[in-house]
Amino acid sequence: MMLINAATADQDDQCTVEDWMAYDKAVREAGVWVSGESLADLVTATTVRVDRDGVRTVTDGPYAETREVLGGFYVIDVPDLDVALDWAARCPGARGGGSVVVRPIADFGA
Repeated sequence: MMLINAATADQDDQCTVEDWMAYDKAVREAGVWVSGESLADLVTATTVRVDRDGVRTVTDGPYAETREVLGGFYVIDVPDLDVALDWAARCPGARGGGSVVVRPIADFGA
């Protein structure tokens, strides 16, 4: 899975819609795309925390002090980490202050 941590709007070198469309097309045409989604704007986020006593606290937004926000994800099916890293490096979200975190999906033998 590639988790796309998009740069916030105040950072330079933002990628364009056309960049994303081209990348999405390349992933699909290469036959490695499994699934993926863009997330709604950060202002729609709600955070839930449960303390040790089981009391739930719900707040609007993540309020993380960061210059990146989770913008979406791709699940790709590739033979190894090196190929996954190549696709991550091509992702527009890796540019301009953003990053792409590559992690395997856990297999619990289900």
